[in-house]
Amino acid sequence: MTTDGEERCVREAVRQHARNSAFTEAEKTISAVLSDPGVQEARARVEAAERELGTELLARLQPLQDRYDQAVAESDAGLLAGVCPGKHGRWGRICVLGHGPEAALEEPHWGRNGEGRPIVWVGSAPDDW
Repeated sequence: MTTDGEERCVREAVRQHARNSAFTEAEKTISAVLSDPGVQEARARVEAAERELGTELLARLQPLQDRYDQAVAESDAGLLAGVCPGKHGRWGRICVLGHGPEAALEEPHWGRNGEGRPIVWVGSAPDDW
């Protein structure tokens, strides 16, 4: 005869196993999709277009990058708090647009990628479009 505590432990173990199995299957599926040559080609084209447009907007938006760089160098938390709140830092991108007048420009996100090259993107992360 089992106790209520033992049954709860068994149910929790089964639930955890099912959850882990689902995550493993999802990771396999995502990896298969992302490794498809057509998906890789589309991603390369999108990244090339982002870099090209980033370079085109460089002259107009570089002052925002300069302001951001200066705020980082001076540890200006006030100014840094006003920088774009999008969730793209984990993707190696920092948008230098802010909440102020430049937000009214209706520009795409603009900044530099992990390689330091100017880049633009739409959405809060490169893959959420």
